[in-house]
Amino acid sequence: MSKWSFLERAGYIKRILGGVRLEELKKSLNKAKERSGKPKPLLFVDMLWCFVRYGAGYHDYVMFGFYDMDGKHRDTYVTRIRNKKLIELVNDPVTADIFDHKSQFDTRFRQYLARDFRVVQGLSYEDFAAFAQDRPVLFAKPDVGESGKGIQRLKQADFPDLKAMYDFIQAGSFGVVEQELKQHPDLDTLYPGSINTLRIVTLLTGTPDHWQPQCVYAVIKTGAGGKFVDNLENGGLFCPVDRESGVITGVGHTSALTTLEKHPDTGIPLIGYRVPFVPEAIALCQQAALEEPKMRLVGWDVCITPTGPAIIEGNDYPGYDFWQQPEHTPDRIGLWPYYCSVLPELKP
Repeated sequence: MSKWSFLERAGYIKRILGGVRLEELKKSLNKAKERSGKPKPLLFVDMLWCFVRYGAGYHDYVMFGFYDMDGKHRDTYVTRIRNKKLIELVNDPVTADIFDHKSQFDTRFRQYLARDFRVVQGLSYEDFAAFAQDRPVLFAKPDVGESGKGIQRLKQADFPDLKAMYDFIQAGSFGVVEQELKQHPDLDTLYPGSINTLRIVTLLTGTPDHWQPQCVYAVIKTGAGGKFVDNLENGGLFCPVDRESGVITGVGHTSALTTLEKHPDTGIPLIGYRVPFVPEAIALCQQAALEEPKMRLVGWDVCITPTGPAIIEGNDYPGYDFWQQPEHTPDRIGLWPYYCSVLPELKP
């Protein structure tokens, strides 16, 4: 679907309005007032205008700083509704099941994982025991999940024996059990509590007989506060990364819309810190992107091991906020012009 009809757009807007959470809306208005100094009634009217004109939700309005931006610059941002339009244009919802189910994803992209795994469904104890025998730590992951929810880091030492560990996994709602990955020492230094992953977004442009995988952007995500996952919803942060050098080029950003010049746990300055193997990670994701051409826009999470990149997972609905934060876009130009330039179908 390249364009929404009026009825489709109106229906989606109605669903969004029906799901508006008043407390969250109030928080957004308060934050916008705090940052801009403008009266809340004026900001509320402007929020409504931005929703109608640019498809921006109230969280978009605050997150991207629309309260302090003219229409010319607002129109360059990928917003909630624009992102949905983009995803529906380039990604096939049936093929998306591969990315939504870890058992299917690990099986389909086995060659890019750099780790062993087992699908829990149908897993015999004998196969599990052989898989786990010399691995003191395993990761059990729900088959369907997001933001790191439900992932458990399991230590054999915490169970009486392997059979008890196997029974625990079988009794849970896990889809796969995976070998533990070790990250590169440089990323362990930055934050040792979690695997700190690159989020690399790829887009297939061109034609079906000659797809060209582009890298839209790359950011580094790290955990914080002792958490063993790096997701923003679990207190993590992210920074933009230069694609060629791997150097962090901007401050850290959190889901609470706070910015950080140093990692809050290790105190390491973020800007200028170099992430190893970034060009290699991008190349790996571009290669993987060609495996499923019906999924043209994918956000890949990539672990950097001591010897190179390993894909953790692929997201069929990658976040649109990572590369559009005010601190990371001082020119106030978002990603919408880029997408429109390579996907003419997006243009009205």
